[in-house]
Amino acid sequence: MDQEINLCSRNDEGPSIVRRRVLLRDRDAASGTMSRIRQRVTQSFVILSVLFLLFWIATFLYWNFYLSYMPKTAFSLPVYYYFRTGCESPALFLCSYPVANVSLIRNNQHVHTVLTFGQPYQISLHLEMPDSPANQELGMFMIKSTCFSVDGGSVSSSAHTRSPLASASSSRFTMLRYHSDLLRNLNLLLWLPAFLGGVAEQKQELEVELYSSYMNSPYDPATSVVIEILSNKVQIYSSQLHIHPIFTGIRYLLFHFPILSAVVGVSSNFFFLSLLLGLSYIRFILTPDQLRTDGPLSNRESNMNSNDVASVT
Repeated sequence: MDQEINLCSRNDEGPSIVRRRVLLRDRDAASGTMSRIRQRVTQSFVILSVLFLLFWIATFLYWNFYLSYMPKTAFSLPVYYYFRTGCESPALFLCSYPVANVSLIRNNQHVHTVLTFGQPYQISLHLEMPDSPANQELGMFMIKSTCFSVDGGSVSSSAHTRSPLASASSSRFTMLRYHSDLLRNLNLLLWLPAFLGGVAEQKQELEVELYSSYMNSPYDPATSVVIEILSNKVQIYSSQLHIHPIFTGIRYLLFHFPILSAVVGVSSNFFFLSLLLGLSYIRFILTPDQLRTDGPLSNRESNMNSNDVASVT
């Protein structure tokens, strides 16, 4: 009778034990799955963080290279002329030619100029002149420029002229554009409200090229440009010295294709940084001890092991 009771109790406990084991197994499987998911999420977060950091480092390196390698694209320096007016003859408008000294020093330091060494520049003078009868009667006049170093010595000089009839000549004069009386009167009637309101002015803007390809020398750099207008009857509203770099090679690609150059530069930096980090990680994981134990034994080590076994026997 007691045996039958024990058998019945065992039969009753059997399903509960099976269910408990199934629950424990499912719980272990679920916990293992969750731990693997957490591990994968952590690994993915670490990998994404490292890739994001490498990307910003690559971008920072490219930006520093761009700022240090590329010169400023353009400069515009004001030109202020000085001349003598105390003439004895009342027929003369100016007693001397207008002369301006334009400084090329950057941040008040003699060793730093706005011109990058080894970079060719196109230097031109922008003139804003009134369309007055005095300038119209002036005709053509010459503009001369001379570059000086920090010690006051002449570096290079240019006497360029500009004329519609001789635009290809090495000497170019400049003058106001000619307008007939009929065109002048029509233009005056058309722009009369703007002239009366002060929105427009009767003026002309001229651009005179002083240097087509000027390159500053690192041994004797130019720190100033002296501009002289060889006319004592010229009238000028304002004047600007424009300096434009002439890009060639890598600078040409960086200036004319900035987006493509940025993509190539950042991608190259990112690739080399990733390669360096990957090799460092492999070198850190595979220590010399692991390489010796995991890899095949050398002949010297195998001979030493065989000698040790022979001495023991």
